Amino acid sequence: MRIVKLSSSQFDRFTTTHRYRNFYQTSMYANVMRKFGYDSQYLGITDDNNVLIGASLIIYKEVFMKNKIAYAPRGILYNYENPEDVKLLANTLKKSFGNEGFMLLRMDPYIPITIRDFEGNIINFNNKTDQLIENLEKSGFKYKGRNLFFETEKPRWESIVVLKRDLREISSKIDKRVRNKINKAMNSGITIVKDNNNNVNKLYTFIQKKEKKPLSYYKEICNQFSSDVEIYYALLNTEEFLINTRRNLEKEEEYNDTLKQRLQDVSITEKDKTPYLNKKMESDRLLTVYKENLEKSTELLKSNPEGIVIAGAMVIKYDNSAYIFVEGLDDKYGYLNANYLLKWQLIKDFNERGFKYINLNAIVGEFEEKNKYSGLNEAKLGFNSTVTEYIGEFDIILNSFSYNLYKKFNRK
Repeated sequence: MRIVKLSSSQFDRFTTTHRYRNFYQTSMYANVMRKFGYDSQYLGITDDNNVLIGASLIIYKEVFMKNKIAYAPRGILYNYENPEDVKLLANTLKKSFGNEGFMLLRMDPYIPITIRDFEGNIINFNNKTDQLIENLEKSGFKYKGRNLFFETEKPRWESIVVLKRDLREISSKIDKRVRNKINKAMNSGITIVKDNNNNVNKLYTFIQKKEKKPLSYYKEICNQFSSDVEIYYALLNTEEFLINTRRNLEKEEEYNDTLKQRLQDVSITEKDKTPYLNKKMESDRLLTVYKENLEKSTELLKSNPEGIVIAGAMVIKYDNSAYIFVEGLDDKYGYLNANYLLKWQLIKDFNERGFKYINLNAIVGEFEEKNKYSGLNEAKLGFNSTVTEYIGEFDIILNSFSYNLYKKFNRK
C-alpha cells in the first residue's frame, strides 16, 4: 500500500463512483476551504498493483511550530472491513504524513450505521459497525463515540425525506402538528420563491448569529458549486397577511360568542358546560393572539407594502439528492412557521424534479428526553423523515512527539 498525491481531476473521478461519496469530498469544497485559511491536498491510496483503492480530500492548517493538524471532511473514502488493511492504512498514513509535519488527522467517514424512523426506532442497521470501529481502534484511531448531539466536526445524525413518490403519499404521512404549521404559514400569506440570482446576502442575516462562518464563505460555496446551488426565500405578503389576520379574528370572535352563549344557557348542566369552558379559555387565548397579530400586520403593511422576506435556505444538489446546506429565519416572525412551509415547498419541488432524497440536514440522536434541540428535531422529523446515523469521528496521531509537545504548550 502507498499514499500518493492525486490531481483534482483524478480525485473527482474516483469519488464520483465511491459508495460513500458526498459533496464535502469534492474539489469544489477544497477550493472553498482554500479561500478561508486552509491548505488542502488529495491523497490517494493504492494497493500493491498500483490500483487506486481509496482517496480523500484533506484540509489542514499549521498550528504549532510549522506542524499541522489535518481533517478529512466526511472521509476517508475507503473500505474498513478488513482489519489488516485498516492497520496497514494507519501505518502508511503515519509514515507518509508523520514526516511531513502532520501531527494529527481527523476523519468522519460517511458510513451509515443505522437507519431509523422519525421516532428513532431502528428499521435497518449496518451489521459490520462493531467490526469497523474495532478495526479502526485497534489500528490506532481514537473513536469519539456514538454522540447524540453536536460534539464533533460534522453532525452524526441527519434527517432525510425519501422522494420519487406520489406527493399525496408524502403529504399523508406528515405529522398533524407540522401540517397545521404549514397551513398556518400559507394562510398567513407566505409564499416560497427561488432566487435565480443566488443572492445569499439576505439569507446570511438569518444565519449569522448561529453560524461562525462569514458571508464570503457562503458566497464562495455558491461560486464553487455554481449551478448545483439553489437559494430559496419565504416571502410574506403583508397585504394578504392583514386580510387573513382580520378574517381569523372575525371567525374566532363569532366562535367565542357561540361558546359564551352555551355557557350562559341555563338548560345545560354545570357538568356538561365543562368542555365548553375549556374551549372558551382556548378561544380567549386565540383572540388575544389574533388581536396582537392584527396590530402587527397593520404596521407591517404600512412599513413593507411590497412584502418582506422572513426566511431562507441554501440547497446543494449532489448525486441526484438535494441537501439543505444552511437555513434560517427572522426570529421576529417565527410564529408564522415559514420554515415549515419552506421545507414542504422544497420537498414538493425536488420530488417533482425526480430527485431521490432531500436531506434536511442535522438533527440530534435524543428522541425521548426533552432537550434544547427538541424543536429542531420536530421541525424536520415531522415530515416523516428517515433518520440516518453515521459512524462518527476518529483521530489518529501521526507524530506523537510533536503532538504531545503541542498539547503541552496549548493546555486550556
